[in-house]
Amino acid sequence: MNRNEAYMNKKPMLFILLAVMLMGLFFLAVNTGGIKISFAALWKGLFIEYNRDVEIIFDLRFPRIVIAMLSGAALALSGVLFQAVMKNPLADPGIIGISSGASFFAVMVGTFFPSLYFFTPLFAFLGGIAACVFVYILSWKSGLSPLRMILVGVAVNAVFSGLIEALGFITGGRQSAVAASISAGIAMKTWKDVHTLVGYVILGVILGFCVSGKCNLLALEDKTVRNLGVSVNRVRLLVSAVAVLLASISTAIVGAISFVGLIVPHIARLLVGSNHKILIPFAILLGSFTVLLADTAGRVIAYPYEIPASIIMAVIGGPFFIFLLRRSEQTYGN
Repeated sequence: MNRNEAYMNKKPMLFILLAVMLMGLFFLAVNTGGIKISFAALWKGLFIEYNRDVEIIFDLRFPRIVIAMLSGAALALSGVLFQAVMKNPLADPGIIGISSGASFFAVMVGTFFPSLYFFTPLFAFLGGIAACVFVYILSWKSGLSPLRMILVGVAVNAVFSGLIEALGFITGGRQSAVAASISAGIAMKTWKDVHTLVGYVILGVILGFCVSGKCNLLALEDKTVRNLGVSVNRVRLLVSAVAVLLASISTAIVGAISFVGLIVPHIARLLVGSNHKILIPFAILLGSFTVLLADTAGRVIAYPYEIPASIIMAVIGGPFFIFLLRRSEQTYGN
């Protein structure tokens, strides 16, 4: 067996190992807190007979666990797609302003049109689209430079973040409760939030699988793709729209969690390679594991207080981003 065959045989084992680790982390998260319960008692309480402790866990812990996994999957997949479109390992929906654009539109709707609160995810998607369009337009200069897109994205992120703060002053703080509900993280979420998020994430994941082959095409030179009879710009727009959908919906429900879309795709690519038909499902699993791990660690580190998953990811992701930035400077130049 040569090295390539051995590497291919390792991929199924990596999927199985990650799935087992995710299930173990799920049970650990269920038992993180004042109430502890065995797996047998949990199973019995969920499916066989009533158990008060299981009911409390089901109502309070299960929603945040499920939302952590769904948002992690969405952000990781969004990062994979953005990196494929931009051919840039630094692309992340939080860094390039997609998340802040989505947050701004969501806060606007919640502040001025509270009756449309149910449609907040759709307006967040429009905000993410607006931010993405700004990044593409402002970074275009005889082509798209990967580092220029990141720098423009950082500026767009700052502008939308500033607009959210300005909105608070303009409305006399009326939007503070809305902004708090959007940026409250995972801790205060309920089954209603799960029901809102799950449909959009499933749709985004299905679309992500559908464009996986197109992501592989984007790894080629644009000229080569055109010679194959494929419109590069249309493919980029399609893949970008799916990535924006995933990032925006997640942001609308749990707020901005930076660096998930940066770290997870990078690690997944190192483990399973760059074939998006394999990379995408692995990144989805790894993203779920990463955000759930960050949320669970935040509940344990300063117990009985909690550190939001977004802060945990920021502390880890900041140095990781600097490391990748230095590597990309060597690759692309200043």
